[in-house]
Amino acid sequence: MVIGTRAAYLDSIDTALAHVAGYTISNDVSEREFQIERGGTWDKGKSADTFGPTGPWMVTKDEVPDPQNLPLWTEVNGKRMQTGNTATMIFPVAECIAYVSRFITLHPGDLLITGTPPGVGEGQKPDKIFLKAGDTMHLGITGLGEQRQTCVPFAMELPA
Repeated sequence: MVIGTRAAYLDSIDTALAHVAGYTISNDVSEREFQIERGGTWDKGKSADTFGPTGPWMVTKDEVPDPQNLPLWTEVNGKRMQTGNTATMIFPVAECIAYVSRFITLHPGDLLITGTPPGVGEGQKPDKIFLKAGDTMHLGITGLGEQRQTCVPFAMELPA
């Protein structure tokens, strides 16, 4: 979701969607080593530079009749890994906006990224699958567009 108007302390989900400017795609990339081996919280694994590529554009909310009915998919190296729909979100879009606004004031241009459908590599059985340099991710949401990224080696630079 792309926020269009200031939202703070919303006490009802009934007005939450009025604060949406539109919708876009964000690739919910995770660095599992940061999450698993460095303290077990998800925020470190989602915050590296270049993570969360967004776009290719924003679709205005009037062009999305129902944000809870958008098919989405992800492929890695041409293999379908995820097929889902926003209908299966744990928390609906309006509820996400209202909830977050109770802790953080949302401003025009802010993004709320909701996560990913089942099928992530860490959950694959019998063997987990992790992205590596050279892997290509291709993902899309019907009506919002598609993205394609190629993974490059991650190099952490320490300050001099």
